[in-house]
Amino acid sequence: MSDRLADYLYELPAKLVANRPAKRREDSRMLVLDRKSGAIEHRRFLDLPGYLSPRDLLVLNDSKVIPARLFDTTGKLEILLLEKQNEREWTALVNPGKKMRPGHVVETAGTSAKVLEILEDGTRRIEFASAPDLEHYGTMPIPPYFNRKADEEDRERYQTVYASEEGSVAAPTAGLHFSKELLSRLPHTFVTLHVGVGTFRPVKTEDLTQHLMHKEHYTLAEATTRVITEAKEMGGRIFAVGTTTARVLESQPPGTLTPSIGSTEIFIRPPYQFRHIDSLLTNFHLPGSTLLMLVSAMAGRELILSAYAEAVKEEYRFFSYGDCMLIL
Repeated sequence: MSDRLADYLYELPAKLVANRPAKRREDSRMLVLDRKSGAIEHRRFLDLPGYLSPRDLLVLNDSKVIPARLFDTTGKLEILLLEKQNEREWTALVNPGKKMRPGHVVETAGTSAKVLEILEDGTRRIEFASAPDLEHYGTMPIPPYFNRKADEEDRERYQTVYASEEGSVAAPTAGLHFSKELLSRLPHTFVTLHVGVGTFRPVKTEDLTQHLMHKEHYTLAEATTRVITEAKEMGGRIFAVGTTTARVLESQPPGTLTPSIGSTEIFIRPPYQFRHIDSLLTNFHLPGSTLLMLVSAMAGRELILSAYAEAVKEEYRFFSYGDCMLIL
């Protein structure tokens, strides 16, 4: 257990950061980590069905990424839409911020946008003259570490094949490995959590007890809670696909799950004890990120960092478009 940011850092060669997806979604590699024995297997994502029994259940996040990155007509000012308040009003990140003071108006997305106010966290509340045309003018909000602009390939690949509920500004990346055909052969259900601005923001406090988590909105439907409860009653394991799914389920009270719509700011890190999930499928996360801390809570910090060192040695591909890890 550690509450020091420095204890969640690791060295990663730049060449291992994947800025393009695998040729096919299911072509990714999969490091399998047994948290009880510490054993590591090097497998392919297509091997995933072999780790599930008929009683087990995958739970996936069906949030859909919106083409939320906009530029003004000069191409010099960037607006990243974060959360829709109504058809014309959004909260957003802007760059450069010094130009976007209250009252400033820019032409973008087939309309104009006016800054109404600067919020405490530096984001802006923006009002459009008419609903912005995101499909025509917006681009996919791919991570900055890709070091490139989004293109047409990202429209398809920075989105899960089962995405249905619009609202995320980053993909729930563990789900990017699934093809429709593979998912159709596995028992599964869905939650919805809209991935927000916090996914772009690094932890800045060395003392993790001082870190403030971002709020993300979720829906846990009645049908989902019923299927999860039935799986558990049959002795099945709950496999969370991604840290976003884990955050939805672990935000619920102990005991039998009940339907819920709300938001969560849960910060999962060691020595957290998971209440609702048994296994986790997840990508490899950035050094010092809250996501790395979450997987450390599941398998132990030292074991996770040891597995990451093995992944580096074996030249796995890291981050959003990279390979994945199955924690059993």
